[in-house]
Amino acid sequence: MAAATSHKSIEAKTQVPAQQFALLPKIINGGIAGIIGVTCVFPLDLVKTRLQNQKIGPNGERMYNSMLDCFRKTYRAEGYFGMYRGSAVNILLITPEKAIKLAANDYFRHRLTGPDGKLPVTREMVAGGSAGLCQIVVTTPMELLKIQLQDAGRVAAQMKASGQSTANLPKISALSVTQELLRTKGILGLYKGTGATMLRDVSFSVVYFPLFANLNKLGPRKHPGSSEAVFWWSFVSGMLAGSVSAAAVNPADVVKTRLQLLNKGANDETYKSIPDAFRKIYKNEGPRAFFKGAMCRMIVIAPLFGIAQMVYYFGIAEYLLGRDKAAPTKNQIVMPLKKDAD
Repeated sequence: MAAATSHKSIEAKTQVPAQQFALLPKIINGGIAGIIGVTCVFPLDLVKTRLQNQKIGPNGERMYNSMLDCFRKTYRAEGYFGMYRGSAVNILLITPEKAIKLAANDYFRHRLTGPDGKLPVTREMVAGGSAGLCQIVVTTPMELLKIQLQDAGRVAAQMKASGQSTANLPKISALSVTQELLRTKGILGLYKGTGATMLRDVSFSVVYFPLFANLNKLGPRKHPGSSEAVFWWSFVSGMLAGSVSAAAVNPADVVKTRLQLLNKGANDETYKSIPDAFRKIYKNEGPRAFFKGAMCRMIVIAPLFGIAQMVYYFGIAEYLLGRDKAAPTKNQIVMPLKKDAD
């Protein structure tokens, strides 16, 4: 009897507290984080797209000499609202995209946590990659539409620079592009460049999420014994992890952007596949072309993910839903995890 009681007490001592996973608040927090983040950094993303798509002329001439030059010329030609060309569709679709990405990563991390409560880096990478794979159902059409709208000004400016009239250049909108793709290619037309998007998003998430999680562990906690970092450290961790990950996958982003571009300029190359794009870009423009817009992309991604992670951990959804972040509810997935006895 005493032995049984002793065994139960040892088991109770070695029990790890139940891990809660509330899916709905995480989806809402991810959506809010995405809207705020993309609104803040969209002009930088537009500049990144135009820098990646521009081709250098035979005599070395180029439309944009630098990121700042692109900003200046775009603002001068298209005004303040021109800097947000394509933002409506991006803001609309970034809600489900960020909701899926951030919530899915947390879900897979939760499911892949071992019986001892630990999550090895390899499993962190699997969780991140799985989240990146889930998001492409939204990311691919979002990126496709955004790129057409962002690049429209570059094509028009290119025509003007070569003395051509832009009178017959059709006005592009997200609705017109969507209707044309659905009419000519069906729903699959919106998923042009899916392979390249998958290559970029999965590899980005494999690098980003484990890096963010481990950086976030190093910072000060909200209060003694808390598992959550203070909000500003989540911002810093998101920025650092985002910039490193963006630089690492920039070649895939260049290829994806080129493949998804529907309205080509006069000197723009046509690509049949991902390997064909890699081969032609390397042959015609050299290895440096794969890092076009890399600095701009880092500057875009760093604050985007810093803001997104900070907002994600604020717990806005819990506040709106009247829930305590720490308290389990009937809608939560609660999984008890056990430690091995010492």
